[in-house]
Amino acid sequence: MGEFRYDRRPIAEETKEERSTTFGEILHAYSKEEAILEAQRCLQCQMPFCVQACPITQDCRGYITLIAQDKFDEAAVLTLRENPLATVLCKTCYHYCEEDCVMGAKGVPIAIRHLKRAALEHGNSNLLYVPSAPKSERVAVIGGGPAGLMAAWELAVRGYSITVFEEQPFLGGQVETIPKYHLAGDELGIDLARFKNLDVTFRPGMKAGPDLTPESLLAEGYLAVFVAIGASDPRAMGIPGEHLPGVFAAIQFLLAANHGSGSLLGRKGRKIVVIGGGDVAMDAARSAARMNEGGSVTLVYRKKKEDMPADDEEVGGGEIEGVQFRFERAPVKILGTSQVTGIVIQTMQLGPPDAKGRPTSVPVPGSDETIECDTVIVAVGETADLQGLPAELNLSLAAHPWPQGAKPDWMTDVEGVFASGGKSVVYAMAAGTAAANAIDAYISKKKGRPVVLRPDPFGGPTPAARPDGYGGPTWHL
Repeated sequence: MGEFRYDRRPIAEETKEERSTTFGEILHAYSKEEAILEAQRCLQCQMPFCVQACPITQDCRGYITLIAQDKFDEAAVLTLRENPLATVLCKTCYHYCEEDCVMGAKGVPIAIRHLKRAALEHGNSNLLYVPSAPKSERVAVIGGGPAGLMAAWELAVRGYSITVFEEQPFLGGQVETIPKYHLAGDELGIDLARFKNLDVTFRPGMKAGPDLTPESLLAEGYLAVFVAIGASDPRAMGIPGEHLPGVFAAIQFLLAANHGSGSLLGRKGRKIVVIGGGDVAMDAARSAARMNEGGSVTLVYRKKKEDMPADDEEVGGGEIEGVQFRFERAPVKILGTSQVTGIVIQTMQLGPPDAKGRPTSVPVPGSDETIECDTVIVAVGETADLQGLPAELNLSLAAHPWPQGAKPDWMTDVEGVFASGGKSVVYAMAAGTAAANAIDAYISKKKGRPVVLRPDPFGGPTPAARPDGYGGPTWHL
């Protein structure tokens, strides 16, 4: 294998000039040879810290071992056995696994996400999932995003008949807001094609409230309902002018950019301001920069750069692509009458800790300044759209923006109705798995049968199991 390397194998990416005006994919895949060399850097820790950091307990140590041995077909099977949305995740996951990789102590963490991609692209990933014996028992899923799709997969491989109801005309939920420079093809379609033999029916264009309710689905004979609608309504800033023409919610802007419609598409020379510091804000800023030839994009964030919740890779990408940053600034009001003409911001400084001991930001008196702009994109968080969901569910929203059942197993106050979600694609998938396990336990108890582990989705004899050495998660939902 040659001399041991602490540094990771370089990952080829588009140059600044190549990516500034197009949505072409930025990061390129490893060749087989590069993937093998990168996988051989892995120390194969007896305690798999990388696995424990993964919300869906993906056995990354296992597929890295196989790649190091040039066993790409086996690595693809192992990856897809636990992860039905692997084609999406290998390009978009925030790689929590890499944050806990021990190689980061002396060098650079193993490129785990990129090795997942290598497993799928260099191994045979053209596989179909196999259901276990049909149970003739129906479960409804409201929401076709990562949580709903994961729950549908988990239950379908157990033999349940699943119907997924989705408000939009397409599936994916938050996946559909991810810019094309991350997901240049039909990655979600590739993943869902593996569902072909599972008893899963997708019904797009069906919204909770006008078209269905959890109670109506129970009345139709579904034994359980999983509410997985996520958080899609933009959170208001509470400042004057935020409803002016020219102010856009980031989620809606990103959906429009991905699906070829929207008021900003085709415009050039705009002066755009993005408000926020998370990944959605960075996605919006970087997308706007690509669609705004000859214009400018400025991101305003109330805290310091190191405090941004956005992934470092996203922030670095924005810097390369010409996004201007105004840190420690907060919006005061948006100017204009019939159209945005500017935004007033003020300087923020560190304030006293809040009741939970967290640092706060407070405005500096007399520090107001105006940024001339004609477009404002708001990315300060989302809330759940609860219209159409009955109050009797008693959904918990105190600690998160998505609706969640208040009981320990995420069942709501209506028996048989469960609800949950997650803060990112992989966290939402973990929530879908937990909900599916709870639903299976609930139905099994009603039917008087024991609860069993999820079977091998490729029809093998071994049920789902965590890898050797796993000592418990280092994350929580």
